[in-house]
Amino acid sequence: MTPAEMETRIVRYGDLMPCKTAFIDAHTPGSDQKENFTIIGGGVSESADQHVHIKDTPGFNIGAAGQPPRCRNSLHTHSTAEVFFVLSGTWRFFWGRWGDAGEVTLEQGDIFNIPTGIFRGFENIGTDYGMIMAILGGDDAGGGVLWAPQVIQDAADHGLVLAETGKLYDTKQGQVLPEGLKPMPLMAEDILAQMPEPSTLDVVPHYVARYWDMVALADKQPAKVIGDQAMLQDRPGFDVDFLTRGSIPADAYAYDGHEVLMPVRGHWRLNYDGGSSVLNAGDTCAVPPGVIRSLTPAMTGHASLYRVRSNDDPAGPTQPH
Repeated sequence: MTPAEMETRIVRYGDLMPCKTAFIDAHTPGSDQKENFTIIGGGVSESADQHVHIKDTPGFNIGAAGQPPRCRNSLHTHSTAEVFFVLSGTWRFFWGRWGDAGEVTLEQGDIFNIPTGIFRGFENIGTDYGMIMAILGGDDAGGGVLWAPQVIQDAADHGLVLAETGKLYDTKQGQVLPEGLKPMPLMAEDILAQMPEPSTLDVVPHYVARYWDMVALADKQPAKVIGDQAMLQDRPGFDVDFLTRGSIPADAYAYDGHEVLMPVRGHWRLNYDGGSSVLNAGDTCAVPPGVIRSLTPAMTGHASLYRVRSNDDPAGPTQPH
């Protein structure tokens, strides 16, 4: 693989292209300043304006959300896995039918494997613009997003209507639902009543891993964060490892599946047959199967990254403990 070919597999943080109309709450006060990024795969955007950086899906999707302080993402639920780690800022994640069943605050590098089947939302509670990176289970991550009824109702009050096809129509721009197309129906009350309402104590010990705990565990070998016999509950269809300077493999290696490298801190040099590339915090690199590669920190100082790998697990739903 030539350096030019590998560069097409790297999405640089500075090249990320945001979409500000990705979701139904794009006009709702308090949520109208958020930016959505689709890095690998189709993602979950409901807008035709969403730019996709790498369209091939390796069995999972990679995306990101960027938000200024006090901007929030509204309550929604997924039928597939949704894993977030904080790249920058301080974030509050909350969940439940009304967002009051439980919550957790995450700092840079912390990771959250959110159980499927529960409503969840998040907001930037820091003082600066923040970014969280997302790993979404399955090839078609857009097929399983459902919004809490109040989100759909609030959006309609501010000009956005979600069609039953999952496409957004902006009445402020004169758009109307095509003839014969109905709005997305609200979730029925009997279904809402059956959705889990796990507490903070039900969720945090089993689904959240803290950055500095992982740094300690990755002193001699990669820390297994998600996967078989890993730190966090469930196997959502992909593996996640955490690496630091002390845990990088000593020798070059190949992997027969897809591998995505996502630096959190520092600078990393990816060596491969044909060349090398430097990866920085916020970059996303999709290494194809079979490429012989090695990783080394490119500079002195603290360095860490998440490594996401495809596997043979079914991308089935996680459930709260």
